[in-house]
Amino acid sequence: MTADLGSFITALPKAELHLHIEGSLEPELMFALAERNGITIPYRSVEEVRAAYAFSNLQDFLDIYYAGAAVLQTRADFHDLATAYFDRAAADGVIHAEIMFDPQTHTERGVAFAIVIEGLLSAMAQAEARHGMTTRLILCFLRHLSEEAAFATLAEAEPWLEHITAVGLDSSELGHPPAKFARVFAAARAKGLKITAHAGEEGPPAYVWEVLDIIGTDRIDHGNRALEDAALVERLRTADMTLTVCPLSNLKLCVVDDLANHPIDRMLAAGLKATLNSDDPAYFGGTIADNYRAVAQARGLDRAALATLARNSFTGSFLPHETIASHLATLDRFLAQEA
Repeated sequence: MTADLGSFITALPKAELHLHIEGSLEPELMFALAERNGITIPYRSVEEVRAAYAFSNLQDFLDIYYAGAAVLQTRADFHDLATAYFDRAAADGVIHAEIMFDPQTHTERGVAFAIVIEGLLSAMAQAEARHGMTTRLILCFLRHLSEEAAFATLAEAEPWLEHITAVGLDSSELGHPPAKFARVFAAARAKGLKITAHAGEEGPPAYVWEVLDIIGTDRIDHGNRALEDAALVERLRTADMTLTVCPLSNLKLCVVDDLANHPIDRMLAAGLKATLNSDDPAYFGGTIADNYRAVAQARGLDRAALATLARNSFTGSFLPHETIASHLATLDRFLAQEA
């Protein structure tokens, strides 16, 4: 990849739609928060933490992910975590970010829902003031827990619903089909929340069908395995369904064995509304711009394809139409200057 293309990618106005804020916890901040809160973590150095990031599957990753989250205790911790992400994202050309958070990861260890969301909301307000970035918040249910637990989390979120745009479904996919949570998603929809769900990462194409037909999702996180089913691909294409694809995550979790085999360009060629995102950048070794650069090099994506991915990230967002139009105008101005 040329230096010019790398610079183009960094400056390209883009949105990030698939970012787990807990997964943006860099080892340096993990150590700083552990010291601040008097918490002992099972690592002696930043290098030792990074060496532990040798995952062979989604569950291996989740085990260390939940262990790292233990250092997050106070409003200031969640504020600092999100601020660090927003600062990095702004440097990567992100002008809109929709961040996911997992309240059950924290409430199950005694951290109040209010502490989590107040810290995140203060960082979101700061990002809008500091970077001119628009932001949205997505509450995710942990699919390895029960539907009853998800209902309890939705009830805890009730006082904060005006600040939450959507609900999602993440964590261990295999053995936890989306249909398990059909009723809680229906309840969330009735409260005016948008719906997104992880499907087709490690789980089969059948899970993608479920989020379409049973959950009634507005967006699909990952969706790689949908390509195994031609009828499903056509369904996603005609529905103009946004897929929030995460290439470096796919590589790290062995969803693909090599980025040279990543399907992002096949998705675009099939008319699918694919986007690029970083998922859990601290654990998967790359920010959103790193993901753009990685697939540009591995799959030979040109500026037009990269611009399409950026455009999809805005039109696939949960922003109101007028704000989407404003961001698209910013993108168009940038592309005109680069022409």
